[in-house]
Amino acid sequence: MASDGIEPKSAKPGIGPESAFTDEASSGVIEVAGVIKWFDVAKGYGFIVPDNGMADVLLHVTCLRRDGYQTAYEGSRVSCEAVAGPKGLQVFRIISMDESTAVHPAQMPPARTHVTVAPTSGLERAQVKWFNRLRGFGFLTRGEGTPDIFVHMETLRRFGMTELRPGQFVLVRFGPGPKGLMAAEVRPESGSLGPASH
Repeated sequence: MASDGIEPKSAKPGIGPESAFTDEASSGVIEVAGVIKWFDVAKGYGFIVPDNGMADVLLHVTCLRRDGYQTAYEGSRVSCEAVAGPKGLQVFRIISMDESTAVHPAQMPPARTHVTVAPTSGLERAQVKWFNRLRGFGFLTRGEGTPDIFVHMETLRRFGMTELRPGQFVLVRFGPGPKGLMAAEVRPESGSLGPASH
């Protein structure tokens, strides 16, 4: 098509520094080197932890695929160019990715930091105080004056759940853990209990 020898800039993604810039984005592009913190293909994004201590950089799946990668494994070394987005830095172009330091999901232990606990309670209704999917844990409450119940992401996964929303009600069995009460089982609240009245 380009018989005059001029190719569109996107024809060779990731080759040569000049291919990175467009008129709109070139003004605020910075080079970032770091490690993939996590990347979730289903969600379509993940984050890079920069070597220089800056805030995490968002990596979107469209950028990843455009530059010739299908996924980004945790621990991979990456060199990229980033631009400031509405919520912080975002990858604009991947320069290189070294997967030799990556941890492939199949190699990851099923529960790297998770302590399992034997339940000492029955199945009780609790409300989600907060849950952070990135950090992999959160807390439940059974009401004012009761101790919080720690809930780990691995416990949720074991019972077919992927995340919790603040204010959501769940059914939980819990027991004493190293630092307080811990959830041993978490299930979605059945519709029969109805909305909270307190």
